[in-house]
Amino acid sequence: MKRAFAAVCAMAAVTAVAGCAQDDESSGAARPQPLTWQQELRVSDAQQRLTARCMKRHGFTYGEDRTLTLRESMPVRFVQDDVAWARTYGYGGRIDAAQEQVRLHNPVAVYRQGLSAARRAAFDKALDGGDDVQVVSAKLPGGTREVRSRLGGCTAEAEKALYGDLGDWFRASKTATGLNALYSGDLMHDRQLTAAVTAWSTCMKKSGLSYADPQAARDAIRANTARLGPAGADQAFATERKTAVADATCARATSLKPVAAARETHYVDRLPDRYGEALDTYRRLQRQAYDRAVHIVPQRA
Repeated sequence: MKRAFAAVCAMAAVTAVAGCAQDDESSGAARPQPLTWQQELRVSDAQQRLTARCMKRHGFTYGEDRTLTLRESMPVRFVQDDVAWARTYGYGGRIDAAQEQVRLHNPVAVYRQGLSAARRAAFDKALDGGDDVQVVSAKLPGGTREVRSRLGGCTAEAEKALYGDLGDWFRASKTATGLNALYSGDLMHDRQLTAAVTAWSTCMKKSGLSYADPQAARDAIRANTARLGPAGADQAFATERKTAVADATCARATSLKPVAAARETHYVDRLPDRYGEALDTYRRLQRQAYDRAVHIVPQRA
């Protein structure tokens, strides 16, 4: 499983489609709140558990990935202001490296490869369905591009148990997670956000670190880690931790996270009503999935 969830906003990536969380003034009804990353992780774990149960009924083993603790699983988005986390994990470089090894030696893939050709075919059909599975489609926001997905097997069964109607979930999720394309350009040039980023950069210079924005700092750390290689891993991680702590400290000092979240909300709230409805559906189905997930798997320790 990937440690960091996909960032919804290309610039801020603070609150997973941060906007539209307040009350709907026209109706007086509270709009659905986004899930926290901890809740999203629990839903993902529940989906793995349901998939594993289904595959077991078909006579197969499906390994669940819970190798990271809850603390280790925290996503590092554009703004990371948890100083204690940064002091321990830096930007999560070592966590990502360990997870990459898990992906390269994925137990599910290893198990599948050890099956006979006939059993591999049966495994694939059990997991994703045969040729006659349902196909759903959705148009991405702001264009005519259409995406499709095949829904079948244990994968679809697990998702349906959590989200209900898979067509509704697929369309809502593709719309909601594609909204950043409609406002990311405006957000990246927003005066309030750019002023906060500039303040962050000024703060970093006081620590002897010169970066235009948090992403530039992380890019430099990745490049330094790659340059030093395995022989310089300890030195690279020490630099990573130092930079990440300064980054998080400056993010707190300049209120970068609340500013980014507020400005993202501002632009999402200006989107056409049809996108607000899709976002509400997305969050409602996420909340439903979480409410079901708590009865399936415990939260990671």
